[in-house]
Amino acid sequence: MLAGYFPILMFLAVATGLGVLLLSIGVILGGNEPNAEKNSAYECGFEAFDDAHMKFDVRFYLVAILFIIFDLEIAFLFPWSVVLEELGGFGLASMFIFLLLLVVGFVYEWKKGALEWE
Repeated sequence: MLAGYFPILMFLAVATGLGVLLLSIGVILGGNEPNAEKNSAYECGFEAFDDAHMKFDVRFYLVAILFIIFDLEIAFLFPWSVVLEELGGFGLASMFIFLLLLVVGFVYEWKKGALEWE
């Protein structure tokens, strides 16, 4: 029974060994010459001007979550379109209901002003 796990064990051993080998080569050949310019904070082409632990506006997170939700919903359209002939009318109706709910949610967020950036 344990013989079936041998390929997995070999894969993990080779992957770990290769990772350690490549990291070791990088450390050995890379060199380490720190200076003030290398260690300085760099953000978007200019010096950091505020604390790194500042709070982000909640709208940033809201827009990001909405983007992820509405963007990932499109991923459901690809497998549906591939098997549309097999699903028939039921699959078509189900997808229209799904898209209707998605549009209703989008309109709701739009009307609430969640997509406005001031």
